[in-house]
Amino acid sequence: MKYFTALQLLLLLLFLAPLNAHAYLGPGLGAGTIGAIIGVIVSIFLAIFAVVYYPIKRLLKKSGVLKNKAKTANDAIDSKTEKKKEENQI
Repeated sequence: MKYFTALQLLLLLLFLAPLNAHAYLGPGLGAGTIGAIIGVIVSIFLAIFAVVYYPIKRLLKKSGVLKNKAKTANDAIDSKTEKKKEENQI
């Protein structure tokens, strides 16, 4: 379609014509928009950080530089039961 029909031209002009919105855009809309934009930016940076950090963490654990110092609850219970078994055997 090389040429616009009269209806297409009329619709194009109506959509491009500046009209008053007659609506109130308060400070809440601006604050919500800024909050949403900041949330998207922070989530993108967090995703990039997670993708970069995970292989580095695995490498450090594998080399022994980073050790898991915090024991889980199951490990703590297992170590206590092993100590009690050793005490009972003596």
